[in-house]
Amino acid sequence: MAHETIREAVFNRRMLICIGTGFSSGMPLFVLIQLVPAWLRTEGVDLATIGIFALLGLPYTWKFIWSPLMERYAFPMLGRRRGWMLVMQLLLIASIGVLGMFSPQFDIWSIAAICFAVAFFSASQDIVLDAFRREILPDQELGLGNSFHANAYRISGLIPGSLSLILSDHLAWDQVFMITAAFMLIAVFMTLMVAEPDHPAARPKSLREAIVLPFVEFFNRNGVRQAVLVLAFMFLYKLGDSMATALATPYYLDMGYSNTDIGIVAKNAGLWPAVIGGFFGGLLIVKIGINKCLWIFGVVQLVSIFGFIILSEVNGELVGTPDFNPSLWLLAIVIAFEYLGVGLGTAVFIAFIARTTSKLHTATQFALFTALTSLPRTFANASTGYLVEGMGWTNFFLLCAALAVPGMILLFWVAPWGADEVA
Repeated sequence: MAHETIREAVFNRRMLICIGTGFSSGMPLFVLIQLVPAWLRTEGVDLATIGIFALLGLPYTWKFIWSPLMERYAFPMLGRRRGWMLVMQLLLIASIGVLGMFSPQFDIWSIAAICFAVAFFSASQDIVLDAFRREILPDQELGLGNSFHANAYRISGLIPGSLSLILSDHLAWDQVFMITAAFMLIAVFMTLMVAEPDHPAARPKSLREAIVLPFVEFFNRNGVRQAVLVLAFMFLYKLGDSMATALATPYYLDMGYSNTDIGIVAKNAGLWPAVIGGFFGGLLIVKIGINKCLWIFGVVQLVSIFGFIILSEVNGELVGTPDFNPSLWLLAIVIAFEYLGVGLGTAVFIAFIARTTSKLHTATQFALFTALTSLPRTFANASTGYLVEGMGWTNFFLLCAALAVPGMILLFWVAPWGADEVA
């Protein structure tokens, strides 16, 4: 593809919109996983209670259940996508803004209820943002557009995870949450300024149609065998990578690094390589297509796991010995390479999901596919601790590398290297 075409793909209004959808989607999640735990801990809430708050993220996994409602029904103003986007964004501003008005010492259940509401509104916003993005992007821009979305998603975490925490040292928590909530006005502005996308099909005539037709269309379009292979690929492609990073912080501690080492190195060596990987991954997808990038980036993901093995072999035998001083450069290189793979893999994986989603049923199919891809993280978080205790870190990472192979093998059927595609 010519350089001019790539430049046109990067510098257009659709990419700016994708930045807006990424920021809108990421902000509420990072409020829940970064700002709220910090607030609760500084207010004296015990770690066990804070840990339970992680369960409040369940709406992100189960959002496909109510996605047909958002496909079937629409608000009278702004259209099927923008109407839902605006309502969810206004509810997010209200729910995030009132959090700081409660006391963690006396109102913990009220806080939990509001956090659940934030998660529900955020997951619901994601349903329509994903559908909206799929409908405005032509197929050749799916990779780049979704990489812009994913990068803005990551960078949005700097608001609740950095700026808001700094403000908490100078302002009361109720003011901190109000200021944080005000950043969602960026999302509202975007929603009001963009146009409703063209819908190739009318809204379902009934809720039953909204539930059944997306499944029927997917299996009819692909055939049962191919559809099952695609679903299996979605589950397996990032399984090894997800497992390898599930216990990253405890692993670094076991390798002899301090919390300060991890905080300084991981924040810088993790975020920016992922952002850079996502951006250049999107460009390469425009250049050579989704299929080839799935192969190339999948190999990078797999190879990056071996960085953990090298770190455990170099440090593992020396931890606890006199004068042992673990290398921060080695830690930075391992983290940077891993998150470069994360950025590349996420860009092409989201593009593949978007391409697999039919524009006739974007909301329900996209929600279902993204829910399926979140299952490996759940599996990883539930099993990795037992696996590490039983086999040690090096053997565990070898297992993770082996589990990355089945997803790569499925590429022969779901995304052959030389297959024709829009690129």
